[in-house]
Amino acid sequence: MHSETSWTRLDARLLRSWPLPQVAPDADKEDRGRVLVIAGSREIPGAALLAATAALRAGAGKLVIATAQSVAAQLAISMPEARVIALPETPAGAFAPQAVELLEPSAQRAHAILIGPGLMDETGSLAFLSRLLAVAGRVPVILDALAMDAIKTGAPWAQPVLLTPHAGEMAHLTGLSKEAILADPRTACAEAAREWNVVVALKGAATLIATPGGPRWHHEAGHPGLATSGSGDVLAGLIAGLAAQQVPLEQACAWGVVLHALAGRELARSRGPVGYLARELPAEVPRLIRRLRPSRALKPSPRE
Repeated sequence: MHSETSWTRLDARLLRSWPLPQVAPDADKEDRGRVLVIAGSREIPGAALLAATAALRAGAGKLVIATAQSVAAQLAISMPEARVIALPETPAGAFAPQAVELLEPSAQRAHAILIGPGLMDETGSLAFLSRLLAVAGRVPVILDALAMDAIKTGAPWAQPVLLTPHAGEMAHLTGLSKEAILADPRTACAEAAREWNVVVALKGAATLIATPGGPRWHHEAGHPGLATSGSGDVLAGLIAGLAAQQVPLEQACAWGVVLHALAGRELARSRGPVGYLARELPAEVPRLIRRLRPSRALKPSPRE
């Protein structure tokens, strides 16, 4: 489908030829996948809510949220669809490393894990992340925001991993300047995917997706309203919810990027080009997925 060096345009037309698994009429929530969202902190609890809502709107069947103990009760009330696990915190606001013991069963049962939106304290979070990734087995993991710093440990990945940096975060992760990233984003994205052996989605007005093995896509959103607080949390949640349906991370990422952009387009039409809120994006997604599905029914993909 792709040469090692080509960049394929990513749009709705491509997604129609790369469909998600069809949901069987008798499917239950287990069939649609289990997603674990590890996110939020006492200062940024809303990031967990945004990501978790997006994961369910993308079609995941079961949701577990792991968040800071100080905000877990409020989040459980705000998100009645989820099981919420309260994690002990360090004084600086990170999840305490021993919190992994509370997460191990949920992590091993999940079909996809999202880690990062709204986390605090880089050093403390890295200690937690290193232990968590070791117990997650081969479950696909999406690393967002501060959690992407786990790449700096240099540890080999036992599972498929996706990173979702914007240009500033990519500069932080690679040691390059932001200006260098913006001057040649395709090279930066492709080399990071190859060096780290992960899928990389370099976000921006043009979002680039690169895999370690070579397939690469570019997507032009063209919606300035998407550059708003919480928008990246929604995108990460969409990808996690799609990955929970047991599609490859690169496909979940491609669908998430396009759905995120199309949701922004719909809101730009109804609200205006800027000023809509990240929390409004997920509600647009189920209708967009229906629109992008092929007209003829497809057999559901086999489950492992």
